[in-house]
Amino acid sequence: MKKMSKVMAAAAAVSSILMLASCGGKKEVTVRYLNFKPEVANVYQELAAAYEKETGVKVIVETAANNQYEATLMSKMATKDAPTLFQINGPRGYANWKDYCADLSNTEIYRHLSDKSLAVSSNGKAYGVPYVVEGYGIIYNKAITDKYFALGSKATSFSSMDEINNFDKLKALCDDMQANAKNLGIKGVFASTSLKAGEDWRWQTHLANVPVYYEFKNNKVDLGSDATKKIKFQYGNEFKNIFDLYITDSVTDRKALGTKTVTDSMSEFALEECAMVQNGNWAWGQVAGVSGNKVLPENVKYLPIYSGVAGEESQGLCTGTENFYCINSQATAEEQKATADFIYWLYSSPMGKDYVTNKLGFIAPFDTFAANERPTDPLAVEINNWMTKKGIVSCAWNFTLFPSQRFKDDFGSDLLQYAQGTKSWDEVSSDVINNWAKESSM
Repeated sequence: MKKMSKVMAAAAAVSSILMLASCGGKKEVTVRYLNFKPEVANVYQELAAAYEKETGVKVIVETAANNQYEATLMSKMATKDAPTLFQINGPRGYANWKDYCADLSNTEIYRHLSDKSLAVSSNGKAYGVPYVVEGYGIIYNKAITDKYFALGSKATSFSSMDEINNFDKLKALCDDMQANAKNLGIKGVFASTSLKAGEDWRWQTHLANVPVYYEFKNNKVDLGSDATKKIKFQYGNEFKNIFDLYITDSVTDRKALGTKTVTDSMSEFALEECAMVQNGNWAWGQVAGVSGNKVLPENVKYLPIYSGVAGEESQGLCTGTENFYCINSQATAEEQKATADFIYWLYSSPMGKDYVTNKLGFIAPFDTFAANERPTDPLAVEINNWMTKKGIVSCAWNFTLFPSQRFKDDFGSDLLQYAQGTKSWDEVSSDVINNWAKESSM
């Protein structure tokens, strides 16, 4: 009896194990996403439900409150339900979270990234993939540039904007357009360079990105390292080239730029008082919304910000984001794969792409989108066109590495003093170098 009882007990134990396995003893793989954008939280909840219905894989979406993402992520990473999918804001974010960022180099989502230079990378491996991009450059009105090319009095041989692919050509074009301003019916080539405090972000951040991008790129600086805590501003003269062009071939005298706002600039462009303005793809709404707007959507085009750097003929628009997907390297292999599959579905399936374009409103940087699946406003179309041009490399957004808002504000103040003639360019350059190092050490 004793022997029989042992056999029966063993059989019961085996039966229990089999029952557990058949009744869900194996833990279901779940994707857990910590969303950064509260404004689209409901859309992600819809997406999660749609994905589970289609694939059977559960996706749990949690959303951090405004300005609380880093604190929320830190708290969540310490729990057993840590997110398998999270985001960083660029190289500086990667430096903080590199122990949790899986290598994405062999994932489908990375393979289909239109411009691999946009990824957050270190030592040849990709750890953050941008899921939405924006871009900025020199917006121009094709109706006005075409009018210039038809002038009998023009001093250049240019016949198309397609010929303008470096600073020397851009300067020659703009200087002659300025000389022919009356014939073109404009007040100046460029809209006002808004240097009023708080309105100068297009210069102390966006324009300043160009020399910083080239300095880090050409010196092969690891953007996740402490090497970014100092700069030589070695392309400062190139910055001066394009900035001087903006404030010289302008609708407004350089000494009066301290009163100008971004709204002033966009209004000048919309009313065809100028031919060009530096801004991002978000600006089309501003242009179209101006009372009396004269600029037709089909005439709104982009040109990269050329400044005189060697080899800039292959430079594209300044394209980037502060939104990069990362997969948690501490999650199980099954969870990491399920997370990668979810991201790829979102950016490759008809349903996912419809959500991305029409409900999330993203410009997606992936070659999985056909032309009719992308945003249709003219500047968004131009961003996509430039990202997919052969031989063209986007100028990445490295301004996420700028040390502080104070650094940017001080730079903007210096630029105003330079424009007004009260500060030399050498003093501006020295301030940039010293303030960067000082703010980086805090």
